[in-house]
Amino acid sequence: MLRKMEEIQVTDSIKYIGVNDKDLDLFESQYIIPNGISYNSYIIKDEKIVVMDTVDKRKQEEWWNNLERKLNGKQVDYLVVSHLEPDHSASIKMLTEKYPKMKIVGNALTFKMLPQFFEIDLTNKQVLVKEGDTLNLGKHTLKFYMAPMVHWPEVMVTYEETEKILFTADAFGKFGSLDTKEDWTCEARRYYFNIVGKYGMQVQALLKKLANLEIRTICPLHGPILKENLSYYINKYDIWSSYKPEDEGILIAYNSIHGNTKKAVERLQEILIEAGAKKVITSDLARQDMAEVIEDAFRYDKMILACPTYDAGLFPFMEKFLRHLKHKNYQNRTVAIIENGSWAPAAAKNMQELLEQMKEIKIIEPIIHIKTTMSIENEEEMKKLAQNMLKM
Repeated sequence: MLRKMEEIQVTDSIKYIGVNDKDLDLFESQYIIPNGISYNSYIIKDEKIVVMDTVDKRKQEEWWNNLERKLNGKQVDYLVVSHLEPDHSASIKMLTEKYPKMKIVGNALTFKMLPQFFEIDLTNKQVLVKEGDTLNLGKHTLKFYMAPMVHWPEVMVTYEETEKILFTADAFGKFGSLDTKEDWTCEARRYYFNIVGKYGMQVQALLKKLANLEIRTICPLHGPILKENLSYYINKYDIWSSYKPEDEGILIAYNSIHGNTKKAVERLQEILIEAGAKKVITSDLARQDMAEVIEDAFRYDKMILACPTYDAGLFPFMEKFLRHLKHKNYQNRTVAIIENGSWAPAAAKNMQELLEQMKEIKIIEPIIHIKTTMSIENEEEMKKLAQNMLKM
């Protein structure tokens, strides 16, 4: 169990002032967060006092109380704005009103976009930074690196040179409040592929920029502060952002209207395991969290799609799933197709057309066509499919 929020600190001079939100049902109004989310914010206390980002308006009062306790009557000199998304920027205006002499540190796009969110008089309040610029606070020096499209265009990360701390905006974030005891990788992976995943090329560019820095601590805007085994987390981001499979395994993503396609999927899972597959998981797209299935699709090196024909096309959840994959830049994978159709089957054709819009997707033969219920011939085709898939 983590310590109380007000006791969390990064170092003696850099303190955590963020908050947990356990009442929000959907992050970004779409992602289920059963264990909530944290909005992370930090304060650096030196000759100059800096606040690193604010929090969502939902938790503004709690955040303000955390900040006041850490300030102990002192004034804020700078606010560094890493990312303007409202869950991090919603309290900017309030902070400028509380500390009228405070300056806002941001890049050109930060200040271009800021008026879209608030009416703030920025006269003599802007500290405009670009790639590689520094800001001296006394004993601490901040250095700024632009991170466009990780995952908004104005994003930047900040490196504190003295204590070797990297403030990473939304990068290295995860779902879940800070007092939730759970594996980092699973919820960080789901967070990455559903929120940042489209921008793998930009994440790779950022990782290259940071490769030569000595980093002792990573401070993201969501999720825990990372202090140990940092190579593990950085390696995960390298794998994820290069669209390489993380693990060997087969995801079977399916829909079943009356249960016949489900029976075929269950039999195929048995056949794959009998043939030597190490990991086979099934996901009913109508019933499981779509973000979880997206995460698994990127995690494993192979996928099987099984879908009935519906209204001369795809069952809606399958179509939604494939369009999500395309949007998130799904690529470099091996995929097999199973369709079910009582008459005028069209699911296989539609799945194949959507897959062909993605990069480096290898479709494995045979494509299996079920006519309402699985036949003996279908079982034999499944055995052949299993053999072909496991050879890859």
